[in-house]
Amino acid sequence: MAYRWFKKVDVDEAIVVIMNSLDEQDELPQWLVRTIQASIEDSDPAMVKYFYEELGKYAPKAMISFEGRGGAD
Repeated sequence: MAYRWFKKVDVDEAIVVIMNSLDEQDELPQWLVRTIQASIEDSDPAMVKYFYEELGKYAPKAMISFEGRGGAD
């Protein structure tokens, strides 16, 4: 289920889920990638920018999963 990010804490929670998924599986499950992609498409550009900044800091390995999806390029 996709959701919009309205506050930075919403993005922070998504980053934690991504980090935990990478710790467990060394790759992101497709359901999570699809959910985050939908959030990227539906959220305010400022929240999307914040998402990419935080992703780059805390889970740079996941960047490839979201390149070209609203702010990473």
